Amino acid sequence: MHIRHLPYVLLASSLLIGCSDYQKLLNSDSISDKYKAAEDYYKKGDYRKANRLFEMIIPAYRGKPQSERLIFFFADSYFQTKDYYLAAYQFENFIKSYPKSEKVNQAQFLAAKSYYMKSPLYSLDQADTNKAVEKLQIFINNHPNSEFAEEANALILELQTKLEQKDFEISKQYYTIQDYKAAIRALDNFIGGFPGTKFREEAFYYKFLSSYEIATNSIYTLQEQRLLDLKKLNETIRQYYPETIFSEDLDQKMEGIEQLLAGYKPEEIEEEKDSTK
Repeated sequence: MHIRHLPYVLLASSLLIGCSDYQKLLNSDSISDKYKAAEDYYKKGDYRKANRLFEMIIPAYRGKPQSERLIFFFADSYFQTKDYYLAAYQFENFIKSYPKSEKVNQAQFLAAKSYYMKSPLYSLDQADTNKAVEKLQIFINNHPNSEFAEEANALILELQTKLEQKDFEISKQYYTIQDYKAAIRALDNFIGGFPGTKFREEAFYYKFLSSYEIATNSIYTLQEQRLLDLKKLNETIRQYYPETIFSEDLDQKMEGIEQLLAGYKPEEIEEEKDSTK
């Protein structure tokens, strides 16, 4: 064998020995050996091996002083391996089993954070997001001075933004499919329901676009008032967002609106009314 291959052979051999030792440990009847090895694996960050050993020995320590420590580590090993469903379940089990534990604060935060970690993209169903917000808020209410409170608040803010984006995208979708009246209703509800949202400026803009499409395609008798309403909506947008990122498009559309209003002839309304009699 060439000497340059020796390090790889030694590494492979050590891995085989390590796996062999771990397999022997799994098959061993010694609870104390498994306990020591589980903690060693956990401290080294080998959470998968630790998790399996914790699962095997927890029943033997039920009701004993070591049980509290083991169950917390067991729950955390699921969290560290990104199995957040089981992490949340096991942390909640720990809280129920040891409500007076010094670790309850951390366990409740990690249980809530497990739900946060399960929160999907804003475009998907947000049941887990809502659950995460609820759990994090309960944690903050129970532990307002916790060392984890600041992070919990930051997570809630992030999740709320995701929920707002979900609602905004649904509202905007009506504009995309050219159902402008439905878009205006949905956007009004969104603006009223989320007054502090970062999507508010864009929501106003899409309300303007929807109203613009309706106004410029209206019959003559309805057009003037709708154009005047558009002017007021533009003024509202400018009041809230003087340096709006949609300024250029709004300016362009307002020029067209002003031209339409300037050429508006009341007598043509009467003629249109007469023609419909």
